[in-house]
Order: sequence, then C-alpha cells, then structure tokens
Amino acid sequence: MLIEVVVARTRDAICRSYALDPPATVGDVLARAMLDPAFAGVDFTAAVGVFGRIVRADAPLRDGDRVEIYRPLREDPKSARRRRAAASRSVRS
Repeated sequence: MLIEVVVARTRDAICRSYALDPPATVGDVLARAMLDPAFAGVDFTAAVGVFGRIVRADAPLRDGDRVEIYRPLREDPKSARRRRAAASRSVRS
C-alpha cells in the first residue's frame, strides 16, 4: 500500500510517499520517514494525523492515506483572537 507523509514548514512543505506491506500503522510509516534525509530536523514527537484527524502511532493505515506531522502552535488561538479584538477596540476609541 502507498502512504503519503507530509509536514508543512514555515516556508515550504515536505511530501513523500512510502510503500508499506499491510497491515501497517502510523508508527511504521513514521519510522520510514525518520530515515529519509528530506525529513531531517522534523519533530517526530509532535502530534500526527491522518487526513486532518489526530491519531496515535498504533492507528492502522489504509492504502492512499496521508499522514500529517503537525507543528506546534505559536500562540493559543483564543488568546490571539482576544489580543486582536482588544487591539481593534483600542484603534476605534
């Protein structure tokens, strides 16, 4: 089966496909990606997902799945929105 592994970085993205024998898990494909020089410097301890849904390393994969390695958020989304709203209110006053 063919599994795609992607990670979005600040300026670009890495996307590689790996052929695995079934049954395979997220951990299996991440182990293959760790050996790929293209993924040098990627934090493999970060959260991962399959098609936007966070999963554990023991989650089974199906042919054609896309495993995504997520970057940590720079700022909490709620805090960022509150900060922008406060800044907007102060500009209007």
